[in-house]
Amino acid sequence: MSYRVLDCESVTEHLRKIPSIKEFFEDDELTAEEIGDGNLNFVYIVRGVKEPSKSLIVKQAVPYLRCAGEEFPLSKERMKYEIRALQSYDIHAPKIYHADEEMSLVVMEHLKDHMILRKGLIEKREYKNFADHISSFLAHTLFKTSSLYLQSDKKRALIDRFNSNTELCKLTEDFVFTFPYMENETNFIEPMCQNEAKELFADNLFKKRVMELKYIFMTRSDALLHGDLHTGSIMVNDEETYVIDPEFAFVGPFGFDIGALFANLLSAYISHRYRSGDELYREWLLSLITEIWSGFEEKFLQLWSETEQSALVTKGFLDDNMLKHFKREFMLNILRQSAGFAGCKMARRVFGIAGVEEIRGIDDPKKRKAAMMQALRTGRSLVMEYEKITAAKDLLLIAKESE
Repeated sequence: MSYRVLDCESVTEHLRKIPSIKEFFEDDELTAEEIGDGNLNFVYIVRGVKEPSKSLIVKQAVPYLRCAGEEFPLSKERMKYEIRALQSYDIHAPKIYHADEEMSLVVMEHLKDHMILRKGLIEKREYKNFADHISSFLAHTLFKTSSLYLQSDKKRALIDRFNSNTELCKLTEDFVFTFPYMENETNFIEPMCQNEAKELFADNLFKKRVMELKYIFMTRSDALLHGDLHTGSIMVNDEETYVIDPEFAFVGPFGFDIGALFANLLSAYISHRYRSGDELYREWLLSLITEIWSGFEEKFLQLWSETEQSALVTKGFLDDNMLKHFKREFMLNILRQSAGFAGCKMARRVFGIAGVEEIRGIDDPKKRKAAMMQALRTGRSLVMEYEKITAAKDLLLIAKESE
């Protein structure tokens, strides 16, 4: 079927022709509501008329940047990478009922008993299972798509399958590593922050460090990444965690997804200094970072210990002591890169086009500016100091010292 953009009426007509969807709704009539609030795509809730409790989510990519309009073209092919990533996840991903790369469309489980993690953190909710769940997702996804697990032919096939996602990688290169640190028409700079923006744009030592991290992002092919793993791409409740929206998926450096998540947790930590002043909740947010890292490291190393043969690993090549030393250095390097990428992710939100609700949504202008500047200080310190990181707790110390 040739591509066409769907709306609330045509999406139901389209779904009625798909056997798996007809079976899910038991031939009920369908109704659709457009709910997308993101920058790129259209998202619909489709419900049965007789049984409205039965519902699915439909997501379609359109050939332009949705938040900017049709005069800003963006390839709809991005959806095929999201489909492929979702299909490759074996844990903590929504069930896929139908996927059509030609239509740039995916139909998935409606997580109606869950909420976007970012909104939950703004509301000061605690999720006791989140650190365990997300560390499992990261460990399984990153390890099992790396050369520590795959043979070379499988790894190269994975790269071929994902690394033509160049358009969205270019968005990251521009909007995470470049434009937010220089004069650019896409930036969002509040009048009260003009002087601070000029100081950042003139900070060539910082920008040199960002460029080093950008080069790592552009050249490393460690594992399959979500590519945009912020707290708006995770849905949670007290018992479950689901990762959604991997349209930026590509094979890149181990630390990028981890760093993106850490950046968002640190932003939430900063925001509650000015939103709620709840120090106990702020400490809980920081504790998530150390719990996620320790869980990730333990699970990643356990998977590694269970793998006797891969593109990198050959049984008997190193003695046990030297292999343990290699693994310690390997994990420390991932942590350091995660810290550096976290710094870029935090700093880019301050003056770049895509801010975060927890900080830009602070109503009081003075508090908002204070939160923005603290986020910038934290991000800058992480970028400048990431190669000196020795443990996850160092990220917490940097965050506290930036207050």
